[in-house]
Amino acid sequence: MAKKNTVAVVEELAAPIANGLGLKIWDVRYLKEGSQWFLRIFIDKDGGVDINDCEAMSRAIDKPLDDLDPIDGEYILEVSSPGIERELVKDRHFDQFIGADIMVRMIRPIDGIGKDFKGVLTAYDNGEVTVTDHSGENQVTINKKDAAYIKLDDFEL
Repeated sequence: MAKKNTVAVVEELAAPIANGLGLKIWDVRYLKEGSQWFLRIFIDKDGGVDINDCEAMSRAIDKPLDDLDPIDGEYILEVSSPGIERELVKDRHFDQFIGADIMVRMIRPIDGIGKDFKGVLTAYDNGEVTVTDHSGENQVTINKKDAAYIKLDDFEL
C-alpha cells in the first residue's frame, strides 16, 4: 500500500536530481497495472530526451528513492519521456502550450461534437480548457476533469 502523497513526495525528491542532469520532471505517476505497481517518472528537456537521459535519471534517483522509501511494497521504476503526443495534466502544461494543437477525448460525448475532437488550445483558467477548431470559427470550453485525456497533437503522417 502506498504511503500518503507518494506522487508528491517522489516529485519533490526527483525535481532537484533532474535539474542537476539538465532535465525537468514532466509528471510522476504511481499506479497499479494487473498485479504490479509502477512508479513512472516522466522527464523532459529542450530538444527532447533520449535513452541516455532516461538511464542517467534512473541511476541518479535509484539510491535516494531507496533511502527515502516512500512506497511500501514492491514496485517497478520506469523513467521515460512523456512522448511527442504528451498528455497535458498539470496547470503548467496547459499554460506552456497555449496556442498548440491538441486532441481531446471526453469521458462523455459533448452534444454536436462527440467524444473526440482536435483544435488549438486557446485558453486555460482554473481547470477550464478552451479549444478552438482549426477554422477558428468554433470554440468549446470544457473542464479538464471531464476529459479522459488532453494531449499535444504533434504527430503528422
